[in-house]
Amino acid sequence: MSRLTAPPDPSKDFRLLPLLKYKADRIPVAIFFALTVVDFAVYFTADRLWIVVAYWLLMIPVKAFVCPWNHHHQHVPMFHAKPLNRLLEMSFALHTGASTNAWTLHHVHGHHKNYLDQNKDESRWRRRSGESFGYFTYAAITSLTAYPRAFRVGRNHPRLQRAFVGYGLLTLLLVVSLVAYKPMHGLFLFVFPIITSLTVTVAATYNHHSDLDTDDHMQASRNYTGRLHNLLTGNLGYHTAHHYRQGLHWSKLPELHESLAHKIPAEYIRA
Repeated sequence: MSRLTAPPDPSKDFRLLPLLKYKADRIPVAIFFALTVVDFAVYFTADRLWIVVAYWLLMIPVKAFVCPWNHHHQHVPMFHAKPLNRLLEMSFALHTGASTNAWTLHHVHGHHKNYLDQNKDESRWRRRSGESFGYFTYAAITSLTAYPRAFRVGRNHPRLQRAFVGYGLLTLLLVVSLVAYKPMHGLFLFVFPIITSLTVTVAATYNHHSDLDTDDHMQASRNYTGRLHNLLTGNLGYHTAHHYRQGLHWSKLPELHESLAHKIPAEYIRA
């Protein structure tokens, strides 16, 4: 078949939404920006604190599920244009606590490179003594060290590190300004969500690799094939496939998982 008659890639649709790289990102991106609009609407219009507090509590699980998509974006940017990616990353940062290049450095250039070596892994689940961290200890330590470890990885990636620092400071300035203007609204709508979302995100990663001490990529991740889990996380349940080809768009992970499933121990694949 010639190049002129080859069918178009079904994962892309430049007619419907030319700004995005993949058609599959249309609905997630619309949701993320809509959540940001709602956050600011509540910030500027809610005149009773109980409404703000109730909204924060209601949105904790919602924003927790925004976190995997931020992760996907920092593997495969969703927009073609860098300014649009930066704008999306600002939205992500206010929802999840992970600003521009935070996961690119900590996760893409750190964890994915080192996850088989618990002496180096940026998301390590094992103590230096050889014992495993407990669930809550892991969540606390990995959350508190996320930004320092990302910065440290950035020493080998100065261009990414500069954007990480610059946009991180911009996000901090925005959040501080929001708190200064309306302190309680700023705390419950932006500061607390950043803290809770980052902690929940880190805690959720514990079961992906904890206690799987191996040098075999096919035995180093637990996989969750449930439909709802993967709908909410962008197929992150296909975790072996994600580590096998971390640059693959999230929409293609189920297909890759199918091709690898025979190599993965059955006990590491759960519905």
